[in-house]
Amino acid sequence: MVSFNLFDDSSWFSLRPLTFTRPVADLRLGILTIAEKWGRYAGQTPGYYTADYLSAKYTIHPDADTFINGAVCPDEFLFEAITMLREGEVLRQDKIILAFKINPGELLSLAQAATLNPVDYPGTFTRIVYPEDIFKNNDLQLKADFKLLTQGRTSASLSSTNMLLGDDIFIEEGAEVECSTFNTLNGPVYLGKNSQVWEGSHIRGSFALCENSVVKMGSKIYGQTTIGPYSRVGGEINNAVIWGSSSKGHEGYLGNSVLGQWCNMGADSNNSNLKNNYAEVKLWDYEQTAFRKTGLQFCGLIMADHAKCGINTMFNTGTVVGVGANVFGGGYPPNFVPDFSWGGASGFEDYRLDKLVDTTEKVFERRNIEFNQLEKDILAEIFKLTSIYRHF
Repeated sequence: MVSFNLFDDSSWFSLRPLTFTRPVADLRLGILTIAEKWGRYAGQTPGYYTADYLSAKYTIHPDADTFINGAVCPDEFLFEAITMLREGEVLRQDKIILAFKINPGELLSLAQAATLNPVDYPGTFTRIVYPEDIFKNNDLQLKADFKLLTQGRTSASLSSTNMLLGDDIFIEEGAEVECSTFNTLNGPVYLGKNSQVWEGSHIRGSFALCENSVVKMGSKIYGQTTIGPYSRVGGEINNAVIWGSSSKGHEGYLGNSVLGQWCNMGADSNNSNLKNNYAEVKLWDYEQTAFRKTGLQFCGLIMADHAKCGINTMFNTGTVVGVGANVFGGGYPPNFVPDFSWGGASGFEDYRLDKLVDTTEKVFERRNIEFNQLEKDILAEIFKLTSIYRHF
């Protein structure tokens, strides 16, 4: 396969607010982002065919001849089927375009790609369409990524101060782990490079702690959970995915949830993941501008990039918090907190863009990262795109 691009299909819209700030393929589930998974299969870094305002950060490979659906996770059978495509063919299943191959340097819309010579794909695959699909599929993808990352490699040793049930654990070099318990009987445990698990933590697989992230003392983490790179977590976490560079560093519960990048949860903040009447959970849908049935009984918090909440924040079952929102105060905030909102249960006002930029510059500075004009331009565009949701 020569260079390839990962394209956004309709799921880029239905996965909002998580995709306001990124292509679908930059979402993390399992251990890796979808783009990183495809990169490992292909042995090269993919480009992105995405929204115009994101394309300066997520650049396209202009000479690519192969385009792959960025909402679909790879496996060996699907990858092989894509490599077998000939120029002018489109791999599809029903109405879902999985991949297509064209002249190098040519660009086609999805409508145009749909008219290429069809090749039916008979296999199964994992495709994410809604935010809850991330935590729903995290266990399956974590196990697949664990195999992808560790096959043929030898783990660093686990200190004798720890207790291990089973042996399905992999520790990258530089990880520091002491006086904690790990149960791998129901799924693997992956501890990334230079990660830390502090004393008294109890962790059940499947679980991934990515590079340079920290599990604080006395944490209780249940399976099907991923903590992305450069994050800090504590308290109780179950079946949650944190993209990375985010903090849930204190007591409080996070379950059946997805947190984006640059998020912060104040001390003793909690989310509900089960309604008192055990009814089906609904989530806010940006396309429908209404709450959508998920078919799930357990569904917690969806929090987009740069969102934050103050101490003791209580999120009700099935809450969506948009990009850059800042939530604080007593009581339950509404189940949809629009992007760039400032406030809580007593009401919201617009979180002025200049104020958010000032805060974000400080957040980046703490990590020795420049909050450059490219990042500012993306937030400014999202601020305009989401204005309608703040002024219903």
